[in-house]
Amino acid sequence: MAVSLASMTIAFYWPALRNGFIWDDDMHLTNNPHLHDLAGLLSLWTTSAARICPLVQTFFGVQLALWGLVPWPYHLVNILMHAAGGVVLWQVLRTLNVPGAWFGAALWVLHPVGVESVAWITELKNTQSALFYLLAIWFFVKWRRAASRRAQQEAWAAEKFYALALLCGVLAMASKSSTVILPLVLGLCAWWVEGRWSWHIAARLGPFFLCSGLASAVSMWTQKLEGAVEAEYARSGPERLVTAGKVVWFYLGKLIWPHPLTFIYPRWEIDASRACSYLPLAAAGMTSLVLWSKRRGWGRLWCFAWAYFLIALLPVLGLLDHYFLRYSFVGDHFQYLPSIGPLALAGAGLSVGLDQVAKGNRFVKPVVCGTLLVVLGGLTWERTFVFRDDETLWRDTLAKNPACWMAHNNLGTAFDEQGQIDAAIRQYQEAVRLKPDHANAQSNLGTALGKKGQIDDAISHLREAIRLIPDHADAHNNLGNALDKKGQTDDAISQYQEAIRLQPDHALAHYNLANALGKKGLTDEAINQYQKALRFKPDYAMAHNSLGLALTKKGQTSEAIRQFQEALSLKPDFADARRNLDAVLATNAPASQPPSTFTNP
Repeated sequence: MAVSLASMTIAFYWPALRNGFIWDDDMHLTNNPHLHDLAGLLSLWTTSAARICPLVQTFFGVQLALWGLVPWPYHLVNILMHAAGGVVLWQVLRTLNVPGAWFGAALWVLHPVGVESVAWITELKNTQSALFYLLAIWFFVKWRRAASRRAQQEAWAAEKFYALALLCGVLAMASKSSTVILPLVLGLCAWWVEGRWSWHIAARLGPFFLCSGLASAVSMWTQKLEGAVEAEYARSGPERLVTAGKVVWFYLGKLIWPHPLTFIYPRWEIDASRACSYLPLAAAGMTSLVLWSKRRGWGRLWCFAWAYFLIALLPVLGLLDHYFLRYSFVGDHFQYLPSIGPLALAGAGLSVGLDQVAKGNRFVKPVVCGTLLVVLGGLTWERTFVFRDDETLWRDTLAKNPACWMAHNNLGTAFDEQGQIDAAIRQYQEAVRLKPDHANAQSNLGTALGKKGQIDDAISHLREAIRLIPDHADAHNNLGNALDKKGQTDDAISQYQEAIRLQPDHALAHYNLANALGKKGLTDEAINQYQKALRFKPDYAMAHNSLGLALTKKGQTSEAIRQFQEALSLKPDFADARRNLDAVLATNAPASQPPSTFTNP
């Protein structure tokens, strides 16, 4: 049964192995400066670089050392984590004596709302934390069952399960802080197993609550550092309650009818002054009261599943601020863990119901359940293709949410990287129209206009980006490039220096500053900046080539040759480096001044 569950998961997620890196995979993996040495990995546990997932980022460092930046192994790890989580969920439901345990676990691993967590490399945060989270629940339930079966003097033999539950709980919270709800879930499981609450269980949950409190504090700290304190997060208490009520039913609706699914859903306009705005919250409260009143009879399983769903949603109900709220109040990856409750309930209900309806016919249940799993698996298979690359992802998002300013900006970046500057400009302009205070879109638009030679317009948008975010290092760097193209070299140098002050490891700003200094005849200073650029970006072929030119001017021919050769080893078709190498070997004559480089945030 475990093999069939895992095999099914791998089969329906197989297309994800052909997907690449998307959106913030660069921040967490491909451009994460903390993954390349032991000191960097240690900083993930001791500084704000931890964000909400230090264990996941550490594991990214291990994977980076194993297979570099080839995408498919990372996708395979995500799929295997998800499959392993499904197997453990099956065991959890079996240990809790939930009917249809295997079917409930299968519904969870194949439901298309899970695709966002499995097909997006960064969301190893979800799949890895879920595995440890489910293991913690499994060991905790085994501890309670073992302890209740043994005499008091033998009960300590079950303590190994408690220790394993605590260890897995710590690993889950270190993988993603949304698992801080684990102590509440364990208390709910204890009630399910023993039919009552007890102070003894509350005391034994103390270490779990301590870990939860620490993980919550770190999460809130890093969320503030990432910008979750801006005006767009300011909401009143009533507005947060109204949002929470809508979130509950939105997620439940997507489990019942998973269409349409999109990466960024429209951000709701919340009006807490209208009485009808509170109806979803009131309905959730009324449902809770009715199920609680029936907890000793037919409603026991319903109460358990509903309570679990609400508890698991607590971190993402919108009551507390987190960075994603600037885009939308909901996202499929936020209900990765909460969806377990309703789907396990659906599995139990269908299993029991079909047993009663199809008495004497042993084919009805497998056919109905198998058909449902194939349909869900087919939807999952189809959705994995959306995460193939940035362009596909953002096109799909805009098809379902045309007003998504973030998607317009990011699609523009995808076009920009492909050299489709006109298409990129149109997307940036739409992003700025929808959200004029979006500094990154202003900076990107200015950068793209600079590439088209529309320098005055470029300067205008780049200055606006800096007005919105004065410490926007990329905007300062790109404004420097635009000013340089206007011949305002001294002003350009000031912008490059400001970018470096704000971000000392900004390799492109060091490179551009070196070019500007070279124009002013300050060759020694230029060499120093090229060397700094290469310290922070050793594979920067253009910087190797430019450093070679500067060294040639200083008469350091042998070192210049080495730099040109390094540039060619990194980029064999680098025509300028080949020409410069040939020129130095033939005449020791330097070539022309290299161009400045724009960057996109």
